[in-house]
Amino acid sequence: MKWFFLFFLLLISFLYFSPNHNTPPLSPTQPQKERDRIEKEQTAKAGVVSLIGKTEEEVKKQFGQPIRIDDSAYDYKWWIYNEQTSTYLQLGMMNGRVVTAFIGGEQIDVTPFRIGQPVQELFNLIPLSSTVEVSLRTGTYRFELSEQDMTVQPIVKMNGVYVQLYIDHFTGKISGIRVMDGETLVKLRPYELVYRGTLPSAAPLSLQQQKRVEMANAKQIFEITNVIRKRYNVPPLDWHEKAAQVAYEHSKDMKDNRYFSHQSPTRGDLKDRLLSARIPFQVAGENIAAQYIDGIAAVEGWLNSKRHRDTLLNPQFTHLGVGVAGQYYTQDFLKPWKLSDK
Repeated sequence: MKWFFLFFLLLISFLYFSPNHNTPPLSPTQPQKERDRIEKEQTAKAGVVSLIGKTEEEVKKQFGQPIRIDDSAYDYKWWIYNEQTSTYLQLGMMNGRVVTAFIGGEQIDVTPFRIGQPVQELFNLIPLSSTVEVSLRTGTYRFELSEQDMTVQPIVKMNGVYVQLYIDHFTGKISGIRVMDGETLVKLRPYELVYRGTLPSAAPLSLQQQKRVEMANAKQIFEITNVIRKRYNVPPLDWHEKAAQVAYEHSKDMKDNRYFSHQSPTRGDLKDRLLSARIPFQVAGENIAAQYIDGIAAVEGWLNSKRHRDTLLNPQFTHLGVGVAGQYYTQDFLKPWKLSDK
């Protein structure tokens, strides 16, 4: 199974809690299902959920020009709004319209959800299902969520829009939200999939496009890491270019030689690799991940692993280099001896 494979790769011990689908008492004048339907229709009209399908002009009117535009591996371009961690936002644009969004900032309106929302409140707000169906002109697609999926990345459908909720199971709160249309969800394939028809896939990438996607994922991992550190009152990290090159070489080494380990068969462990690159450091740490759909998902995976989480939130570290090769991701954290050595 896909999640078992990721479990093996990341060496993560997951904690589980059982969803409790409590519902508020019925209105004496209105059936509960009808109240729920009306409430969902009203709330789905607000927030970033309503951005799916909007034009570039409408987005610019609401958010202004993006700080930068990144490539993705799934046909859309990411418009990045990263001026403040509290309003961190990525919008995926394709053919002039929004097809997906990732929300990391607490001040972004994602009604009826919110970053930091307790999971129990979520379960009370809306029922969660272990299956989600998508109907497109190309066929029908049913995603089947495992128990782990339901625990750390459930998904709900609201007015034709799919909302994936990343759960920090250490705090029991929403840590990130990904919104997408049906075609984008099928291209991403974050869960086990059964389908009838043809399977939409992203266009193959040229070598130059692949490199741009890898660099974009590295930047986004760096920025989202700082969003999360800020959320937990940990000082932000500075980018370390030489460490980023070391991280990239390790990701590429794992990809090319088909292994997954902090220990490279030819280049040694993190200490060996940093010293070989002439990066003196007081303390260093490393997170690696593989087979996640993108950098966003990799960070959320690290957050839900005790060992990786401790590294990501370690206040001793002052700098970070990130390297991505295909779907192999490496974060190299450090506190250098010389602050100028970056």
